[in-house]
Amino acid sequence: MFCTYIKLLLMAVFWGGTFIAGRRLALEVGPFSGAFLRFLVASIFLIAITLQSEKRLMLPRPHLLIPLFLMGMTGIFLYNVFFLKGLKLIEAGRASIIIANNPIFIAILSALIFRESLNLVKATGILVSVTGAITVITRGEFLSGLGGGFGWGELYIFGCVASWVSYSLLGKSVMSNLSPLVAVTYSSVIGAVCLFPPAMLEGLGDFGSYSFSAWVSIFYLGFFGTVLGFVWYYEGIKRIGPMRAGLFINFVPVSAVFLAYLILDEPLTASLLIGAILVSSGVFLTTLGSRRA
Repeated sequence: MFCTYIKLLLMAVFWGGTFIAGRRLALEVGPFSGAFLRFLVASIFLIAITLQSEKRLMLPRPHLLIPLFLMGMTGIFLYNVFFLKGLKLIEAGRASIIIANNPIFIAILSALIFRESLNLVKATGILVSVTGAITVITRGEFLSGLGGGFGWGELYIFGCVASWVSYSLLGKSVMSNLSPLVAVTYSSVIGAVCLFPPAMLEGLGDFGSYSFSAWVSIFYLGFFGTVLGFVWYYEGIKRIGPMRAGLFINFVPVSAVFLAYLILDEPLTASLLIGAILVSSGVFLTTLGSRRA
């Protein structure tokens, strides 16, 4: 049990570290090329792990092909292109707190689309988390800062949120027919295949120009940020349940902010720290409200 908690804590740190690796990669490699190489690495490891776990990788049933394709296009293709485009323009810590609102928007749309209950605890969590995101975007200047604090970088990062929410809602139906590991493996492969043509047009073949730091970032994003983080997260869900395992996601923006400070020398401003606390608290309340519902 103790080992499971350690793995979940490391998972949160790994996912926080994707913003640092993404920032470094985005400043050197094009978004399509970076996203393709990340999921080329991830797909190789995911296929190997799936074959070991499931013994074989069966072709999905015909009615799942379109949802899996859409998962690959939203959660892999669009999310990661927006992710790298955004991180080229704004700080890693700032981006991580905006993206940490993913569960909030999933809860809102689940209530609207799937008629899931939205109780007082959930509603409070949504309000607290959105307040935290606004605090970060405006840098604490609520009345005058929104226009000046919102640019293309923030817009791309909100594109990440929209893409991941779509991916997650699609996954609700797909994962009732496939295991999470198989569904993620297929979506990863589909996303990587679709990323290949625009990556080639972008100049993917110019590997010689990539620095050692870029290759380390690619491997980190593909293996630690995608494969290992995913496997340990679902391992935690199996052993301690989704409620307790999901709480560790609250550490992701916190770890991202402090790693960005330590590795990228990004400043720890009051608005950033307050925003991280509010967003993490809001996600915790929303998760708690979902559990009670």
